[in-house]
Amino acid sequence: MIPQIKRILYTTDLSDSSLHVFKHALNFAQKHDAGITILHVLEPLSPTVKAITQAYLDKGQVDQLAEDRSASAKGLINEQLKTLCETDFKDDPACAARVQSIELRAGFPAEMILSMADELNCDAVVMGTHGKGFIRNTFLGSTSKRVLRRTRKPVFIIPLPKEKADF
Repeated sequence: MIPQIKRILYTTDLSDSSLHVFKHALNFAQKHDAGITILHVLEPLSPTVKAITQAYLDKGQVDQLAEDRSASAKGLINEQLKTLCETDFKDDPACAARVQSIELRAGFPAEMILSMADELNCDAVVMGTHGKGFIRNTFLGSTSKRVLRRTRKPVFIIPLPKEKADF
């Protein structure tokens, strides 16, 4: 028996192509009557950037920058959701309600995706890949590869549409 998909973890890096991947996540949720948790991972600053930031800004300013970064990410995700629900999914009144939560977490993307998929007991993961040109046929993104190697959950890797993938 094929397991039911009732909870989907959609991961986003907020790139231009993420809206394309989001459409697929919403489509899967619609077809399976599933809920979606959206995850955006805020990668840690490199040691050099962290040192420079601490040298020129006080702790309050650094904390404010982190807050602003999170608010900006959450705002963009909500904007994408609204856009998709008003355009591609306008016939689905439950579109926005399919998103059960938006999670912003700090850490390394692959590790955080794997951790959240387990923590939230997700049945599937939907994520994009960024291969371009001739490389798209050969390589997956490093985060996609790491997730695929280490998970036992179904992972749907959504490539860029051809017009966006070619140079």
